[in-house]
Amino acid sequence: MAIFALNLFDISDRDEYLAYSRRSPKEVQAHGGRVVALGKFREAATGDITPRTVFVLVEWESKEAFDSYCNDPALADLHPHRINGTSNYIWHLFDKLDDLRPILKALS
Repeated sequence: MAIFALNLFDISDRDEYLAYSRRSPKEVQAHGGRVVALGKFREAATGDITPRTVFVLVEWESKEAFDSYCNDPALADLHPHRINGTSNYIWHLFDKLDDLRPILKALS
C-alpha cells in the first residue's frame, strides 16, 4: 500500500542541503518514491504548528520502500547532508487513501 511522507523543515546549512538535494531525487526514485510536491512557506492560515520554510511531499510505493531508502547502507553518506542541512525537521508518514471513508467509518 502506498504511503506519503510529509517533510516540513527549515534549511540551516545551504551547502549541506544542496549536497543532499543534488543526489536525493535519483535515490528516492530508485527506492520506489516520487516527489509529488515542493513548496515554500507562505503564511499560516490556521493551526498551532510552528511554521517551517520548506514543504516536500513524497509518495512511496510502500512503507518498505520508504524504509529501504532510509536504511540502505549505500546511502549512509547521503542522509547526514539532510540532517546537517536542516533544522526543525518534521517527517510524518500517512497511508494513501482514495477517500476518507476508512477514517470516518472508524469514528462511528
